[in-house]
Amino acid sequence: MRSIKAIAGDRDTITVERMTSVKDAARLMTEHHIGAVPVLDEGRLVGIFTERDVMGRVVAAGLVAEVTPVGAVMSTELVVAETTETYEACLNRLQQMHVRHLLVLDRGHLEGILSLRDLLAADADEKAEAITFLNAYVHYIPADVHAKT
Repeated sequence: MRSIKAIAGDRDTITVERMTSVKDAARLMTEHHIGAVPVLDEGRLVGIFTERDVMGRVVAAGLVAEVTPVGAVMSTELVVAETTETYEACLNRLQQMHVRHLLVLDRGHLEGILSLRDLLAADADEKAEAITFLNAYVHYIPADVHAKT
């Protein structure tokens, strides 16, 4: 079973500072085709800013994206995992918490971010490998069986 570190790999982690405007954070998310960014304050993880935060806490609330800092509208209840955890445990955690993004930590320091889609893809890959193995096992015919018939 693959660890979270293996799934995250060496991807760059796009982050924003707490005082970054919502408009700049949204532009950054759009440029990188990502749905969330970890929010830092002097290098320390303090929250996550997601597409849902944009819609629910900015647009629906009538705030001005150019002047609203991400720190004022970010989510602060974080769903995290250590790099040593299995993808399966993390997938279950995301499903139980009803969130789509997992912050990956290595001894308390931000190592990366994974989406629910990343974990579902890892799960599908793992299951496909198991099916391939089981099919090979079921269809395996030892060479000496043909010699006796």
